[in-house]
Amino acid sequence: MTPADLFSQHVLPTYARFPLVPVRGEGCRLWDDTGTSYLDFCTGIAVCSLGHCHPRVVEAIRDQAGKLLHVSNLYQIPQQAELAAEIITHHVRIPGKVFFSNSGAEANDGLIKSARRFGHHRPQPDGSPRFEVITFQQSFHGRTLGSMAATGQTKIQERFDPLLPGFRYLPYNDGSALAAGIRPETAAVLLEPVQGEGGVNAATPEFLRAVASVCKQHDLLFLLDEVQTGFGRCGDAMAWRWIAPEIEPDGISWAKGLGGGVPIGAFWLNDRVIDADGTCLPSLMGPGSHGSTYGGNPLVCAAALAVLQEIREKELAAHALLMEARIRKTLREWNLPVVVEVRGHGLLLGLQLDPARIPTPEGKTPALVVVTRLMERGLLVPAAGPHTLRLLPPLNVTPAEIDEALAILREVLRDF
Repeated sequence: MTPADLFSQHVLPTYARFPLVPVRGEGCRLWDDTGTSYLDFCTGIAVCSLGHCHPRVVEAIRDQAGKLLHVSNLYQIPQQAELAAEIITHHVRIPGKVFFSNSGAEANDGLIKSARRFGHHRPQPDGSPRFEVITFQQSFHGRTLGSMAATGQTKIQERFDPLLPGFRYLPYNDGSALAAGIRPETAAVLLEPVQGEGGVNAATPEFLRAVASVCKQHDLLFLLDEVQTGFGRCGDAMAWRWIAPEIEPDGISWAKGLGGGVPIGAFWLNDRVIDADGTCLPSLMGPGSHGSTYGGNPLVCAAALAVLQEIREKELAAHALLMEARIRKTLREWNLPVVVEVRGHGLLLGLQLDPARIPTPEGKTPALVVVTRLMERGLLVPAAGPHTLRLLPPLNVTPAEIDEALAILREVLRDF
């Protein structure tokens, strides 16, 4: 029985999977079950920060697997403390506390719960709790009921109603709409510094500053979803700092590139004082308020620590900016009409295509047509909506690998 037959018989059809069966990876390369090699500029959708099977990560996993895989969060896990210290000291660089989960959706659920707790602690004038979290159109925050309700895309919410109440979706990059949209029940604002799934739309510095100002004015939590953007992908350890370095968020969520391939998510809460009694924000999430059986176990924390140390020590965030410049320069030189715009930062880049130039069979989008042709030529990239390609290579991708991928991309795009 073929892998496709096994999938059809035994696995829920929640993904429209390509007929590709990966069996081995090394660095930026992936091999399928026929021995065909691909340049991987998808990397598990921004997960494999250091490419496939990076020696430092493999060694960390092997070493920890031989000692202890899992222990309950009823006990202290030293690897968890080490990873939290690495995140706060070297990447966020603002005092706070970290909670470890298994995914980005769970991390965002943690931010949402923190906002609800904050809204009870800092209620409306009549004493009723604040509960609303404002998010933005074309956002994506996950597929749990909570994170899905926070997502400003109706296509992922269809036939899952009634959704969790307490969310409104405002226009992205529109500070005036946000200022006018605050209500007495609003407790927090949650946004992605770069909307990945929504089309690779980057927040402007002016918008992030406006959000920070509105949150301060109305006593709201300023929450950032860095699940796809965090830990070097957008040119800084944190994407928001690359865009508007003077702002200071109250909470941040992560996953994807944090673990380099192992399933780990996390969220951070700022240690700032939130009332006249000296209460710190993280103290609202005390014992019994949140939990995870597997979150932050020794194995995933050891792997993630190796990933973050490699990114920091090898200055891969700065390398991402150099590779971005190389990609943008090459695309400008091509001057291909089918490429309307290049958006994003670092190695989270979106190529918006002109749909009028791409013959599209029924049931497919222009982006999917191009993604399929690129895969046939040996380059793996994901789409970001119907008209946008995403380039998500490893942060340690070489200039030669960039050039090789761009050569394949040009060969395909010239057909249009």
